[in-house]
Amino acid sequence: MADKCDLCLLGLIILSSLLTGTSGAFENMFISSGENVSLSCNKALSDCNSTTWTYSNRFSDSAGAELITGGIKKKDTERHERLSLESDCSLNIKNVTGEDYGLYICQQYVNGRQQGPVAFVYLHVLHVSVSPSSSSSSSSSSSQTEISPGRSVTLSCQLSSFDCNYLVSSDGVELLWVNQTGVDLKTDSRYQILSSSDQDLCIIITLTTTLLNEDDNREWRCQLTRRNQLETSVRYTVKYSDPADTASETGVSVTALSLYRVIVSIVEIAVFAAPTVILLQIICARRAGGRTRSTQRK
Repeated sequence: MADKCDLCLLGLIILSSLLTGTSGAFENMFISSGENVSLSCNKALSDCNSTTWTYSNRFSDSAGAELITGGIKKKDTERHERLSLESDCSLNIKNVTGEDYGLYICQQYVNGRQQGPVAFVYLHVLHVSVSPSSSSSSSSSSSQTEISPGRSVTLSCQLSSFDCNYLVSSDGVELLWVNQTGVDLKTDSRYQILSSSDQDLCIIITLTTTLLNEDDNREWRCQLTRRNQLETSVRYTVKYSDPADTASETGVSVTALSLYRVIVSIVEIAVFAAPTVILLQIICARRAGGRTRSTQRK
């Protein structure tokens, strides 16, 4: 049902643009999750006070959800904090996620009449997940996870897109896993590469392998090509725990324990030596007193 609503909305917008002579161009943007993106608007006015940005994807509950109305962000959107409007009316999205894919439409109105051409921007998002799940951290274009040699790991590279069929059949979009030097990992027998698709994601390509000792800090990249041209990629770096860290921590503990034992030994020696020192002082004092009296008698 959502698909039909989206198509109807898009059809109405295009029809309206044609009737008013303000039809716009369609733009495809490919980006990796975690990055920031700026979607261009065909600005026709001196300011953005009459700008509206609407959004839709294949699984939207309602078609044409408004993100920006009259140049002001809608507060009831989940991505409100990640959105901003530039002076040229471009829509900025920070820290893009897989759920941000879809069709974004920019329009400007004055007294109910559209000004300038409509901007249609298709946003396609590439992202990677790992199985089994581990403690991980990610940046704008890479991710790391602490796992160990001998374990099997599966990396799933996924493209979320509004119009998957067109991308694959007409635009020649492909995903592939490559190593740090850009060599396709399908040529290496230690990797199992599988491609598939489902109703939620446009394209999925998985990489499965058993980790080796030499895989520490090894980087794999999932690349998205369109008509044999690289559009974007996601990096994945394996990171093993450093045994030296544990040894260092152990060394600190041993040093602290040794110092403690030395201090205890000194205290014990002092406790047992104190009476002897006092006794020697008494003996020395008595002898000194005896010598003094003997001298006086003489």
